[in-house]
Formats: sequence, C-alpha cells, structure tokens
Amino acid sequence: MIGHHAMRVPSRAEQDDELFGAVYDPRVVRRLLPYLRPYRKLLAVAVVAMLVSTGTGVAVPWLIKIGIDSYIATGDLGGLSWLIGFFVANALVNWGASYAQQIAMERVGQGMLYRLRRDMFAHLQRQPVSFYDRTEVGRLISRVLGDVGQLQELASMAVIVLSDFVSLIAIVVAMLLLDVKLGLLAMAVLPILVAVMYAWQPFARRSFVRVRRAISVVNSDLNENIAGVRVVQGLNRQDHNRKAFDVNNREHLDANLSATALSSGLMPGVDLLTGISLGLAIYFGGLMITEGALQVGVLIAFVMYVQRFFDPVRNLTMQYSQLQRSMASGARIFDLLDTQPDMVDAPGAKDMPAIKGEVEFRDVSFGYGSGPDALKHVDMRARPGETVAVVGPSGAGKTTLASLLMRFRDVPEGRGAVLVDGMDVRQVKRDSLVRQMGMVLQEPFLFSGTIRENIKYNHADVSDDRMVEATKAVGAHDFVMRLEKGYDTVLQERGGNLSQGQRQLISFARAIAADPRILVLDEATASVDSHTEAMVQAALKKLLEGRTAVVIAHRLSTVRDADRIVVLNSGRIVEEGRHPELMARDGLYARLYRMNFEESPTNWPVRDESGNGRSGNGRE
Repeated sequence: MIGHHAMRVPSRAEQDDELFGAVYDPRVVRRLLPYLRPYRKLLAVAVVAMLVSTGTGVAVPWLIKIGIDSYIATGDLGGLSWLIGFFVANALVNWGASYAQQIAMERVGQGMLYRLRRDMFAHLQRQPVSFYDRTEVGRLISRVLGDVGQLQELASMAVIVLSDFVSLIAIVVAMLLLDVKLGLLAMAVLPILVAVMYAWQPFARRSFVRVRRAISVVNSDLNENIAGVRVVQGLNRQDHNRKAFDVNNREHLDANLSATALSSGLMPGVDLLTGISLGLAIYFGGLMITEGALQVGVLIAFVMYVQRFFDPVRNLTMQYSQLQRSMASGARIFDLLDTQPDMVDAPGAKDMPAIKGEVEFRDVSFGYGSGPDALKHVDMRARPGETVAVVGPSGAGKTTLASLLMRFRDVPEGRGAVLVDGMDVRQVKRDSLVRQMGMVLQEPFLFSGTIRENIKYNHADVSDDRMVEATKAVGAHDFVMRLEKGYDTVLQERGGNLSQGQRQLISFARAIAADPRILVLDEATASVDSHTEAMVQAALKKLLEGRTAVVIAHRLSTVRDADRIVVLNSGRIVEEGRHPELMARDGLYARLYRMNFEESPTNWPVRDESGNGRSGNGRE
C-alpha cells in the first residue's frame, strides 16, 4: 500500500461484490430454471424427503403426549411398548429422509455449479480482447468463483426455507389442535420477535458489508505485496508496508469482532422470548391441569412445540441476508452471461481457404472509443513470403495494426478493410483464419503443464517430429534436452522455471509448430537478452522462409534484413523502403535507428584485459 496507513478505498470490483439483491428476484429464478431442469427428479426427491423429515420431526412431541396420557397414565405397558417401537421407526424414517434430502440437494447444487461455471468459462473465452481491456480480471474471477459458489447455495437454501415454513405451519397447527387458548397465549410474544428481527436486519447487513470490504482490502494488499516483492525489497519498503498491512488487518479484526458481537446479541434475545413463551405455557397450562381442563401429556407436548416454534422463525431470519446475497450473485452472473461479444463472425461468414500469404491494409482507419484514431488511412501490402517490418515511436499504432490482422478487433464498416489473399477478414470465420496464422507477443505466456503441451497448445494433432523441428528452428531444442525430463518437463506457473529468453523461444516454437502461412511478431524480441536475440535472429532467417511475416519491432537492429520496412508515426505511414534506402533518406527511421543503436546494451563500452576501452560490438 503506497502512501498513508489509512483504510484503502475499495475498487469498483470490491464494491460491486458487496451488493445485496431482493429476497426474491423473478428474473434470476427464471434464468436458473434451465440449470435446474436436468435435476427435476432429484429436486422432487429432495422436496418429498423434506416433507417426510418435517412431518416425522413434528410428530415426536405428539407421540410423547400419546405415551403419557394414553399409556403411562393408564398403566398400559403393552401399548407403551408398541409406541416405543413406533417411536424408533419414526426416528429412523426421519434420519433416512434427512439424509436423502441432503444428498439430493448436494447433487443438484454441485450439478448446477458445474454447468454454470462451464457456461461462464465458455462465454468468457468467446469475448474479444476489447472486453478484457475494459473489464477487471479480478472482477471476472470473482464472478466465476465467488458468485457461482454463492448461487449454488440458493437451491439448497430454497428447500431449507420451504422446510422451515412447513415446520412452522405444522407446529402452529399442532399447538392449536392441542389447545387453542394455550396456543394463542404461547404465540403472544411472536410480534415482539418479528419486531426484534426486523430491527436487527439493517445492522446485520451493514456488519456483513464491513467484513466483506475489510477482507477484500486485506486480500488485495497481500496479493499486491507478494506479486511485487522484488520491488518492495528493492525499495526497502518492508517495514512501511507491514505497518500499512497492520492497519487493514486491524480493520478486518474489528469488523469480525463487531459482527460476532451483533450475532451473539441476537441469539440470547430470541432465547429470552422463548423462555417467556415457555413460562406462560407452563404457568397457565399448570393452572389448567389443576382444574382438570388439561392433561399432563398435552402440556409436555405443548412445551416441546413452543421450543421448536422459534427455531424456524430464527432460521428464516438468518437466511434473509443469505437469500439477498444469492439473488445479487445470480443477477451479476446473468448480467455477465448476457454481455454479447462486440466482435462476432458476420452472418454467412465462410471458412477461410488455404492461405497463400498475401496481406493488405486498404485505407484502414481505427480508433479506440472516443479517442483519436490509432491508425489513419493506412495502406500497406505484404506479398506471399515477404517479410514486412513495422516500426515507429511508442503510440504510433504498431500493435493496433497487428491486432487488426489477427482479428482481435475489426475495422468498422466504412473505415477501410484488412484483406488476406484478397478476402476481407470480416467476411470469413475468425477460427478458420487464425488457425493458419501464428503470433508471438512481447511477453511470452506459458501455461502450467509440460513443454510438449505448451508447444502443441493450439494444435494437439502436431506430430512429435514436427514439434522437434519447430524447436530446432528457433534454437530451443538444445536447452530443452538439457532439462531433466526434456519435452516432458513440467513448467511452473507462467514458465517460472525457465529464463525469459527460454520462455520466448518456446513461444516461438509454439507459433510455428503448425507451419502457419502468416506469422505476426509483435515486439517478439524486445524482452530477450542480447545473446538470445542473436540466436533468435539467426533462427528467424530459416523461420520466415516461405512465410509472410509482419514484424512489429522496437529494436530496429532486428529488422535490417526485412524485405520492406514501414515506418508509422501518429497512426500514419511516413516512410517505406529497405533499410539502406531509409538510412540514406535520413528521416524518422534513421533518427530512430541511431537512437536505438546508441541505447543498445551491445554497444555500451566495455574494457578488455589491458584496460583499454572498446565497444561491445567489437568496433574500436
């Protein structure tokens, strides 16, 4: 945490996760029905089991009343023996029904959880890059993990709430059947209990929000400081960050203690009202027994019903906030699922035939939102097998150009077109286009798994011979074979057990494993060291043979051998030609090249063993 030791303001994602919904949201329930429909039989089993469990539970005090008044009071031990057997059978049925209810609802909940997460993951995979540019990753993870888990409890909770309602109605009916006056007297404290619960709800809600906000801040602080531990230690911020974390951690502690105190205060209050109701029932019931107007067994059963009467009321109140959170989670999940990709294949789009490799940008203009255009009337063409380098200062539009070619974004209608082999890429299916293309980004991203799985990531049908051929082409085969398990070496998260250069070489091999006809390199050598860059440069000569390549470059030393160099500035093409031609013009490219050459680590002065100065490239 940078700056003061005060509580950090929660992000939009954290604030969004704190929202409560209505206790019943018909839209959420309606959208959940398709996910519940495959489990109709299990739901029916759960409901029937719930009714049996509730009925057998409510029957216990009535059975005790029968035993006392009909058998014990009359000395009928034979009848009592039969009643005990029936009592045991009732308990066994209750246990079996409760077990069946829990198992059925767990299968329903887990099945719904599986289907929802599957649909959300598939939906997120279909979203274009622009969606992730405007959406926080933490917020999406919260939806897939937190909200889906919260919603899973809704089905189980619905059955539990129904069970509490049925229990409450059954207990009220039983008490009134035993004795109407005593039943009404025992329920006299119910309005007080409802008022207490109603007054408690706003405090409980605020308490929950405070706890959730506090833990969000603690988790965010923890993640930030662990992920940035090198910067923290490099700047010697450990003590300062520990103090800042203590402030946030203390707030979390105080929030939890406050919530515990609030919850602990409610239960004794409910117990107090239960005690008052029991006292009224025992006092007036005792008077009625002395007057001969009530049997002892009836009073004992009545006392047991009074004790049970407050349990479903208390449970329903406790479930109130949980229902609100589940409904809010459902609303957020379905809002996300309703987010339509803003870049989809056009109606009637055709499969891209086998690519020959011609690429053309025809009068392309493109901008992000309401900002200025990143590309302005760009005309550029790459013939099959030609290597075209695109260079320019930061913000010139180089990466935008690569994004349009790979169809991460589409050129708006009326603002030009990107064509491959003369076909507008907007009129073909994206999948059929990009599977014949390869791309390497500046930051290599490797997935958890083996090196073999990473190279074959998007083309599992590639043979091992082709995989080895690709790694040899980029100079990665030797270091892979030096690893303990070779191609079956398991990579840590994001390839953490490889160097930056090794990760980039693996990403090169992955890009060419399926022999793409068009290769896009977006600053692909910007993050590698000089030794690795030299190795990659040597490999690229073989790598690019017979392929059309669009090379976005920051290090201009990597594009000197390109067939053509296109220079972008402020979204426009300002120069175009081969390296010698552009250097001879002494324009923007020449200035950028000289600056780049002077800044290159390979040209920093070093000293030989005699102490004389020389440049890193061997020139005096």
